[in-house]
Amino acid sequence: MADEIASGAARTEFATIFSAQRQTLIRLLARLTGDRHIAEDLAQDAFVKVAAAAEAGDVQHLQPFLYQTARNLAFDHLRKQKVRALVHPRPDAALDAAVEAAPAAEPSPERQMLDRDRVRRFQAALADLPERARQVLVLHRLHGLPLAEIGRRFGVSERTIAKDLAQALKHCLSVDTA
Repeated sequence: MADEIASGAARTEFATIFSAQRQTLIRLLARLTGDRHIAEDLAQDAFVKVAAAAEAGDVQHLQPFLYQTARNLAFDHLRKQKVRALVHPRPDAALDAAVEAAPAAEPSPERQMLDRDRVRRFQAALADLPERARQVLVLHRLHGLPLAEIGRRFGVSERTIAKDLAQALKHCLSVDTA
C-alpha cells in the first residue's frame, strides 16, 4: 500500500513538472530537430519513458532526467534520420535533380522566337553579300571546304578567298549584333 501511495505521489509530481516544463522542452527539441511536430512527438515519448522510470522508482531528480531523456530521444531521431537518408535517399530528390539536368525536349517559345529572328537576320545578311563572298561563306562554313579548294573552284588565290570570307563574316556579325 505504501508503494502505491509513493508511486501515485511520484506520478503527480512528474505530471506537474512535465506540464510546467512542456513548452520549454518542446522549444529545446524543436531547436535540435528543426521541426516542431517532431519535437512534440519526442516530448510525449520522453514523458512516457520518464513516467515509467518514475513509477519504477528509478529516478531521483525528475526534471533533469526528463530533459536528458528528451535530448537523447532527439539525438536518436537525428541519427536514424541521417541513416535513413543514406540508405534510402528521397526518390523525389533524385528525380528532381535528374529533371533539372535533363535537356528540354524542345526550346522554349522565347528561344524559338529569338532563333527564328536570328535566322531571318542571317538570311538577310547573306542576301546583302556579293555573290562570291556568299558562296565562299557557304562552302567554307557549311560544307567545310578548305580555302585553297574554294580558290581553285573560283580561279582566284587562297588569299582572295580569305578576304571574301572575312568580309562575309564581318558583315553577318554586324547584322547579327545590330
